[in-house]
Amino acid sequence: MAQAPNADPGAVEDPPVPPGVDPATPAPARLYDYYLGGTNNFAADRIAAERLRLSLPELSDAAWANRGFHQRAASWLAEDKGIRQFIDIGAGLPTQGNTHLVVRRIAPDARVVYVDHDPMVLAHAQQLLGGTASTTLVLGDLRDPDSVLGHPGLRELIDFSQPTGLLMTAVLHFVADEADPWGLVQRYTSAFVPGSYLVLSHATGDRLPPRAIRAMLKTYENATERLVLRSRADVERFFTGLELASPYEGAEPGISFTGQWAAVDPDSADSDGSRVLYCGVARCP
Repeated sequence: MAQAPNADPGAVEDPPVPPGVDPATPAPARLYDYYLGGTNNFAADRIAAERLRLSLPELSDAAWANRGFHQRAASWLAEDKGIRQFIDIGAGLPTQGNTHLVVRRIAPDARVVYVDHDPMVLAHAQQLLGGTASTTLVLGDLRDPDSVLGHPGLRELIDFSQPTGLLMTAVLHFVADEADPWGLVQRYTSAFVPGSYLVLSHATGDRLPPRAIRAMLKTYENATERLVLRSRADVERFFTGLELASPYEGAEPGISFTGQWAAVDPDSADSDGSRVLYCGVARCP
């Protein structure tokens, strides 16, 4: 479980500092790792997270709701749609339930490419990947799709003539409007054949109190990447031209909050933390 709010986050022993990492500046991958109860983070990350938790008590619930959505969506693609290759952009540092572990329970031959631009993620790639030849991590920035999609490490595992599962969970809210995140998503999805799928989640302030919104924005103003909260309409734009799946039984095709997607009981899964992020899964026509 995550560090208790009343504990001293600065008293926890830090991990070794890999080359290229600034431990004094909070980073999204390390913050997310801490929200999930991980240990690949530094005092600056933990202190920033605990300050945020004061205004957003549902912080860890939100992270776990997103992680659960990511895992359920990946499983659904492997089991129900027969997807056998996946690209996970903005992979971060989770040490449990990573994409390759989830999909290989269903399809042992599944291939997974993780993409991240944080050197801390690269330093922990062995722990993330588990030493399997059909899984790799490439350093790349999602804002440069040509470089990501053309990376030799990605091309070695991903066959662009076959359907692909593209996972972009909790990452596009670190892309400013000026970088046209909607155009970037379209550039990625247009590279894949029909029958490929996009899995996406994104932070929102639609259901949050003003103090929580201010705290979230302030936390990431002082981090390596700034946070952009977007409305439901703006998140729906990411799926323009794609065929959205129904988020749960009985629902119309569309987006939902993260806890609800593929939930057995969508009402009980619709927690306060779940409402921090919208999500959706859509087929490329």
